[in-house]
Amino acid sequence: MTHVLDDLEARGLVAHSTDRDALRAELSAGPITYYVGFDPTAPSLHIGNLLQILTARRLQLAGHRPLLLVGGSTGLIGDPKEAGERVMNTRETVADWVERIASQVSRFVDFDGDNGATIVNNLDWTSGLSTIDFLRDIGKHFPVNRMLARDVVSSRLESGISYTEFSYVLLQSMDFLELNRRHGCVLQTGGSDQWGNITAGVELIRRADGKKAHALATPLITKADGTKFGKTESGTVWLDPELMSPYAFYQSWIQAEDSKVVEYLKQFTFIELDEIAQIEAEHLEKPGLRAAQRRLAAEMTTIVHGEAETAAAELASRALFGRAELADLPEATLAAALREAGAAELAASDRPTIVDALVATGLADSKSAARRAVGEGGAYLNNERVTDPDLELTSDLLLYSTWAVIRKGKRSVSGVSIA
Repeated sequence: MTHVLDDLEARGLVAHSTDRDALRAELSAGPITYYVGFDPTAPSLHIGNLLQILTARRLQLAGHRPLLLVGGSTGLIGDPKEAGERVMNTRETVADWVERIASQVSRFVDFDGDNGATIVNNLDWTSGLSTIDFLRDIGKHFPVNRMLARDVVSSRLESGISYTEFSYVLLQSMDFLELNRRHGCVLQTGGSDQWGNITAGVELIRRADGKKAHALATPLITKADGTKFGKTESGTVWLDPELMSPYAFYQSWIQAEDSKVVEYLKQFTFIELDEIAQIEAEHLEKPGLRAAQRRLAAEMTTIVHGEAETAAAELASRALFGRAELADLPEATLAAALREAGAAELAASDRPTIVDALVATGLADSKSAARRAVGEGGAYLNNERVTDPDLELTSDLLLYSTWAVIRKGKRSVSGVSIA
């Protein structure tokens, strides 16, 4: 059986680690307790957080016990950003986001058995902590010159950084110390952008209690041009279906670049590496089929949203281009798909026609171009060819009395909502 550390390395999930041999020995000696933390700085987690959750899941499947920390106290401050000071959210907002994120992370791990997961909140050990005790017990272990040397701090010295954000590293380090004392936690995982905070926790455990702890960081997931993966033209790829529909989530993976799709399959899915090698070979032979992207999108949408939403997203992808029945789509999926395709809104009182819809969606530059498209047989309403440019989009022609799929040619598709 493959050692979990070897599997993580083979999947490209190890950017940094403390003493690799010591960590391997610790993992081999028996089940360990480890943790990964999430600050509630938004109402939902995103793709970058998902990588951390799935890494925690891999370690749990190998027999180790996860602690999933949601930062009720660190979320009130926020990790320093290179761009400037964070805006602090209210206590009520952070408390609400703590509940949301705790619910999200709970879906990806098991809570039963000897290595069942535990959700922890760092507000539990900071809310009653006095400033004097914090400075005496924690602050004394942090040399200021080391804190000033941190990249994110040094980059902000000229523009300015508050003492609040400057001190964030002390709070996160204290989390590791507390979890070590309370739960015997000996490993923290996280993204490579958190490496300084994670290793500071390892050092605090050594200085405060004379114990050895470990750290492991995953790489920053990027696109081929080096920009952060998980950002789209419309914004961040969220895990919450209220912020990003399952269809839009599915499409974000379908759009993965050819040069990166195999990397994402290794890092984000639980497909065995031998099978991924077969997928890669097929992809290299016929990249135009985008079979690797379709597999990636299906796997990830199932992991995050379930099989039913994956099936609906796949059906919508086919139906918009006439390869499946539009009538079989749930209205929520149809609406999400059309919004993702740039749907326009038209007023029923204006009695819009197919020409108006082609122009409103941007599928035609002008009404004359729209009429020409209809005349040449290249305009479609709900996958049916339209021959009359004056066809009015009445409610009986609409899906769910509201939506219309508008297509020009084989590949250009959008939609309208009419109310």
